[in-house]
Amino acid sequence: MASLLFVSLLLSFVTLTSSLPSIGVTYSSPSTATAASSTPPLPPPDKISTAINALKIHAVRLPDADPSLIKAFAFTNTSLFLSIPNPLLPAIAGNRSLALTWLYKHVLPFYPRSKIALVSVGNAVLDSVADEDFTPYLLPAIRNLHLSLHELGIKKIPVSTTFSFFSTITTAFPPSSAEFQQPAGDLIVKPLLQFLEDTNSSFLINLYPYNLYRLNSEIPVGFALFQDYPFNFRDDLVTGVRYFNLFDMMADAVLTSMAVMGYESIPVIVAETGWPSGGGEAGEVEANEAYAEMYLKGLVRHLKSGVGTPLKKDGVAEVYVYELMDHENGGGNRQRGRKWGILSENMTRKYNVDMCDGAKNSGFMAIFLAFIFVLGN
Repeated sequence: MASLLFVSLLLSFVTLTSSLPSIGVTYSSPSTATAASSTPPLPPPDKISTAINALKIHAVRLPDADPSLIKAFAFTNTSLFLSIPNPLLPAIAGNRSLALTWLYKHVLPFYPRSKIALVSVGNAVLDSVADEDFTPYLLPAIRNLHLSLHELGIKKIPVSTTFSFFSTITTAFPPSSAEFQQPAGDLIVKPLLQFLEDTNSSFLINLYPYNLYRLNSEIPVGFALFQDYPFNFRDDLVTGVRYFNLFDMMADAVLTSMAVMGYESIPVIVAETGWPSGGGEAGEVEANEAYAEMYLKGLVRHLKSGVGTPLKKDGVAEVYVYELMDHENGGGNRQRGRKWGILSENMTRKYNVDMCDGAKNSGFMAIFLAFIFVLGN
């Protein structure tokens, strides 16, 4: 009886730890022109793969989806989250054969040796409306890619798209008042949520407490950095929920917006989050290595604690830190020259942050101990 109780407790521990969100990292390759003039030279794909494995990171987001990078992760047990660039959306939306062409180049030669787990059709499409409006092509492109995957007999790679918090959600203060911004909420997000529910996919969002902190002078920096200071909390006076960090407030604002539309059960994946260690515009004094390390350590500690968010005990399903390494151009115009990497340009570590998935290791250890215990009895 005692042995059965012990095994039962261990297996319940496995169930508990397996629900922790996975923590991944983004690797964005610079443009060809930047790469050609980069100092030091950009590392080859196999070196990127080796560096990520050395960091014990088991999930990687590749917004550029370079085939040589996808190939470099073959047989590594690292799951890959690929993205299709926004400029390709009109072509894929208008012609399903072009969706097949993309899959023949980026998925079919490598899958399943490379563990492609998710494809995002576009990234922050609502942000680009002022320059070029890709929104009319978003849903048709997503459906064409989904149908093309099934046509090829690949039914285990879900398809979604990635949104930016600031162009999608009305507010984070308080989270209970959040909704999807209109008219995109009804025209784009709602039919997408129905598609995600029908296909067992996830809602993807870029979530940067750093950017919200810079926009709102009333937010204490410690609240954005997961610091446990006295009075370092904010209350949602509508729900009575108390928040101890800005990340949870933003995540719950997303969850509330989905619930308002009736889709609260769809998993949420944070496709980008991070804190810059330098660069940016004049006056960005908070973009420094000390704060960046605080944010990363606080984020990882919070995710590994298993407490979820105040409105959802399971919290978000996955989180991808932006990004693996600094680039000479600071990540392009969208990131305004900021340095986001957990590695420097020469691939040396900037922070002492353990991002490996402890939940999986703990779960396997629990199974091993249960097995040994049963053999011994």
